[in-house]
Amino acid sequence: MEASFHMSLPCLSAKDTRDFYSHIGASFGRSTESWVDVNFFGHQITFIETDKYNFSSPNYVFEGKILPAFHFGIILDTGAWKAVYKKLEEQQLDLVTESTFLKEKVGEHRSFFVKDPNDYMLEFKTFMDPNSIFSI
Repeated sequence: MEASFHMSLPCLSAKDTRDFYSHIGASFGRSTESWVDVNFFGHQITFIETDKYNFSSPNYVFEGKILPAFHFGIILDTGAWKAVYKKLEEQQLDLVTESTFLKEKVGEHRSFFVKDPNDYMLEFKTFMDPNSIFSI
């Protein structure tokens, strides 16, 4: 059975959040002035306005790159990944760590991160062999 994930996260502004995700090409479901359902590549993220919140987001090192420990993301086919990268780059957003990881190993993938207006780090991945996503 295919399944989609649902995640609910606090946000500082539902409007700014909607604007940001619309630039990625996301569509939207139900919403009010204080919350919005984002269709993030077929998955539902509900952003709800809250008071200021604080996440401790320590980094970690993977293959010599400093990466954010607290992040979420999406795995796309290579064509869609390149299109999103180009779209965000054209908007002059601060794209972080566009790299190839696990080069010539099981799980080889390209990845980059971008911060949304709520300070969440989003990771966009594309695997060289889509069948290796969960391989050991």
